[in-house]
Amino acid sequence: MTPNEFGLLREAVQNDEGLRLLPYTDTVGKITIGYGRNLTDVGITKGEALQLLENDLTNAIAELTRAHPVVATLSTVRQIVLFNMAFNMGVPRLNQFRKMWAAIERGDFQAAASEMLDSKWATQVGLRATRLAAELEDGDFA
Repeated sequence: MTPNEFGLLREAVQNDEGLRLLPYTDTVGKITIGYGRNLTDVGITKGEALQLLENDLTNAIAELTRAHPVVATLSTVRQIVLFNMAFNMGVPRLNQFRKMWAAIERGDFQAAASEMLDSKWATQVGLRATRLAAELEDGDFA
């Protein structure tokens, strides 16, 4: 198939399938997304998963930096901790860690780490929270 013919095929399938940006159940009960990607049977490739991760991390970094400009002033390790949390729970939920953010603003990373661990999120993610809290407090990777 020539590149031009492939383009015609792609356009025809796009028109026939339609674009759905959120997962849905198709007419035969398969979880589907995009232009008819069958997630139930086909899933995604590692390359596609990495592309999604890159996009999600880029969005989390931009959104968190806009919401909390102090992040830009922190060390790389502390930024990575906060971006990791933003990716994991989303910025709106991370914004609710008001005492943690207040401690970060005043440079009290021991208190900020304590606030991280005193949360429902910490009980949900277990060792991830313990590791991230230690990294935020010390400014070094665990």
